Amino acid sequence: MPEIGKMLFILGLIVAVVGLLLWKGEQFGIPLGRLPGDIHVEKGNFSFYFPIVTCVVISLVVTLVMWLVRR
Repeated sequence: MPEIGKMLFILGLIVAVVGLLLWKGEQFGIPLGRLPGDIHVEKGNFSFYFPIVTCVVISLVVTLVMWLVRR
């Protein structure tokens, strides 16, 4: 059971850091959510936005952190 608690704690920290980067990232020069390659389409009253590159970057960072934690 201590392993699950440790993983939940680390996952919570990761979510908090990602949320902080998304919230305050522009002040530090990190344009998460508006990286080159993110899809944004506007036509009339319709707007579609899918941050594909931002998702890939966040996934890589989380994967790296989880790999380091498991070592």
